[in-house]
Amino acid sequence: MADTRPLAGVRVLELAGLAPGPFTGMVLADFGADVVRVDRHGDSFNSDTLTRGKRSIAVSLKTTKGISLIRTLLERPSEHNKDKWRADVLIDPFRPGVLERLGLDPVQLLRENPRLIIARLTGFRRDGPYAKMAGHDINYLALTGVLSMLGRKGDKPYFPANLLTDFAGGGLMAVIGVLASLIERSRSGKGQVVEIDMVTGTRYASIFPLTVARPSSGLPVWNEPRGENFLDGGAPWYEVYETKDGEYMSIGAIENHFYSSFLKIFLSSLPATHIPSPPPSASDQLDRSTWPALTAFLAAGFRTRTRDDWTSIFLGTDACCVPVLNRHEVDAHGRGPGEPGRTLSDEVAQDGGGVPAPAPKLVRTPAQGEHGESLLMVPGKDTADVLRDAGLEHEVQELVRAGAVSLAETKAKL
Repeated sequence: MADTRPLAGVRVLELAGLAPGPFTGMVLADFGADVVRVDRHGDSFNSDTLTRGKRSIAVSLKTTKGISLIRTLLERPSEHNKDKWRADVLIDPFRPGVLERLGLDPVQLLRENPRLIIARLTGFRRDGPYAKMAGHDINYLALTGVLSMLGRKGDKPYFPANLLTDFAGGGLMAVIGVLASLIERSRSGKGQVVEIDMVTGTRYASIFPLTVARPSSGLPVWNEPRGENFLDGGAPWYEVYETKDGEYMSIGAIENHFYSSFLKIFLSSLPATHIPSPPPSASDQLDRSTWPALTAFLAAGFRTRTRDDWTSIFLGTDACCVPVLNRHEVDAHGRGPGEPGRTLSDEVAQDGGGVPAPAPKLVRTPAQGEHGESLLMVPGKDTADVLRDAGLEHEVQELVRAGAVSLAETKAKL
């Protein structure tokens, strides 16, 4: 049966790296691309959980034959090899200069294959003082100006795990760049280099807070110090509160009519002894002088019932109040307890919940994101198969003897 996914027929060579690069490759694979991951020669274990839908070849990039193999997989298809596996896209996760030192200079690669798209992911900007330094998500986020905006009043900046920079500002930006380049190539016939640095990418993904916080915007949304604004924990009606059973509920009642609905339902659900006189009013929503007392009132009120009680009370309303679910309660498609169609076995729940399904959902040509028995891929499990697809089946044993590639024992097909 033909693969109807939108990227079917697109071939991607992913040089193995940390989170952003593998995520880029996984998204492309979910939507139909044939992604071949280049793992390190000799590795018998892979700790990367972002290998869904990919094949793996194990190549030594320290050998001449290993580099020659990579160049072959990146060369321009010709009449004699038009049916052989050749990449449309290369994912480069290395620091600036590494690809060039390996003998894979993008300038030369594009000269040899003008249709090639080379997605180059770095943490810091390539032209900045940090370019050649090691770093991780928190370091890149620190340079964006965004980290300084995150956190509670009177506390140090708080970083949201490695979600914002590695994945939103890195991997997803790379996916956008690759897709845009594929569309442009369909018109021009030419590939190009796509440069992604996580500092610039994260600032782009954070354009809303960075612009509403500007005094010239004239907006009251983010015009106070960290932790004192509408969306950073300063406002009592955009917050998370603990419930009687130690779980949590979230409120996001920003608009006044939603806040009014929330207050009406909340007040009617409290014991009379918990309601002050006069009770909170929706007309005072933006009066910051009332926020400390209102926060304390809401915190005490939420502790009078369990999370499930509050969930039932607010379900189906416009109060913008829903439960904070634990990861083991959510299935692969984001369905929580009580939702129609939820599929979550006890075994999967105990292992941390469903593995996230691809998004967005394409109704006619949906993505597929099925894992095998394990989240972890055996490095080199597809080396022989990929070399065969590339028309190099007669060179497999020679490449193995030369130490240029290795085969996973369970999948070796010479």
